Amino acid sequence: MAADESRDRPNAVGDGVPAASEQLHLPGPTYLPVIVALGVTLAVVGVVISFVITAIGLLIMAVAIARWVRETRADIAELPLEH
Repeated sequence: MAADESRDRPNAVGDGVPAASEQLHLPGPTYLPVIVALGVTLAVVGVVISFVITAIGLLIMAVAIARWVRETRADIAELPLEH
């Protein structure tokens, strides 16, 4: 009798679940996080070795972060307003 009752009840994960109504947005692949890490590494190593290496590392890091932010803003601008 218990088996008959379980067939009559709607399944929590079964056919009664509506389809997803929102699309998932993932950002495009980018190499810029690796470039930022390289800049940070050079800046930290430069603290020990030379101020010039620190300056180069900070410059690389700043340029990579600026490009990463610009790329992300362009990616977000392409999304529909209701997203």
